[in-house]
Amino acid sequence: MRMYDLIMKKRNGDALTKEEIDFMIDGYTTGTIPDYQMSAMMMAIYFRGMNEDETVHLTLAMKDSGDTLDLSGIDGVKVDKHSTGGVGDKTSLALTPMVASCGLKVAKMSGRGLGHTGGTIDKLESFPGFSTEISTDTFIKNVNEIGIAIMGQTADLAPADKKLYALRDVTATVDNLSLIASSIMSKKLAAGADAIVLDVKTGSGAFMKDEKDARALASEMVSLGKNAGKKTCAVISDMDQPLGYAVGNILEVKEAIDTLCGKGPEDFVELCLTLGSLMLVNGEIASSVEEGRSMCMDAISSGRALKKLHEFICAQGGDGDYVYHMERFEQAPIVEEIPAPKTGYISHIVCDEIGICSLILGGGRETKESEIDLRVGLVLHKKVGDFVKEGESLATIYAADEAKKQAAVERFLKAYSFSDAPIAKSEVIKEIILS
Repeated sequence: MRMYDLIMKKRNGDALTKEEIDFMIDGYTTGTIPDYQMSAMMMAIYFRGMNEDETVHLTLAMKDSGDTLDLSGIDGVKVDKHSTGGVGDKTSLALTPMVASCGLKVAKMSGRGLGHTGGTIDKLESFPGFSTEISTDTFIKNVNEIGIAIMGQTADLAPADKKLYALRDVTATVDNLSLIASSIMSKKLAAGADAIVLDVKTGSGAFMKDEKDARALASEMVSLGKNAGKKTCAVISDMDQPLGYAVGNILEVKEAIDTLCGKGPEDFVELCLTLGSLMLVNGEIASSVEEGRSMCMDAISSGRALKKLHEFICAQGGDGDYVYHMERFEQAPIVEEIPAPKTGYISHIVCDEIGICSLILGGGRETKESEIDLRVGLVLHKKVGDFVKEGESLATIYAADEAKKQAAVERFLKAYSFSDAPIAKSEVIKEIILS
């Protein structure tokens, strides 16, 4: 078997077999197939596409290219959740302790963010002492004992995907449905969960800007999960404006804690309840979505969800006292209001621009080596559909540098549009796709 022949086959529009895809992924992972040949293959796939069988074979080949996490030592059904990411997406911080307090086993691998704000791990490290650098044995022990553990992704988890993504990133071949779906799902399948709930974002702050594209990606990933023998479903959620009000690491942690105290933003609460109910159904804890939703609401109102967050933080070395005393979190030295430039209804927010404001302040990474300032960010006070008077605060900005603050404020104001007429508020849940 020669890579040259496989490139020609795909270039001509023919489907690759399982054996051919296995040969290709194994050869590229071990270094016997060079970058220039794999680049040619990625471009052929970009233009010719892959059918369902090819996409499944590619996903499984990448999953099996390295280690897979064996979660058989955890009692019960293990459910994982994945988000395609967006601005203010602190969902795992509130969602995972909420469903764990309902009896679900949450064994999750997470990464650090490269973009507007930090990833789940960065946000969790706002708690002094918290670490995701735990052994697999500790990971499994914590899930069995308290129902939840989050660890960092290992370098040996789906290494073919890591190598392929780096290549696609510099050869203009990222934006292909089969390649995107197989990249995400290879890592999720390697992480060993029995069921997967996907949160696929759509809008100006999401990877998939168009709702039609988001629906296609969600359907593809649900199909891949089903073909791999995993219960899989997807929620398509709005990212045309930031999720909740807080954008920035410590600020988002505080908003997640507020949510577990029953004081969360309406859109964020709705997303957590929707995802949580699906996780409980797929985890065989609830018999229906309605029952799952009721269980999640009770977990919040009873205080069990907040208590579970405290247990989780303490179990991984963090200072859980911060859960009950948020005033202990560090605060940025510069805290100012951003006044509205005019009176009217908020008609549009360019969501990704708000994310860039956080990045300018130092709340995200431009490179893997960048250091995040966990204190900085923004807390919005007005979103789409809200009425604001000139001079009234649109947001509070948290900064550590005067020049960065000024640059962020200027960019922030350009992201807001106003209307004299009332504007309808958008729903955060667009669609649910079941397997």
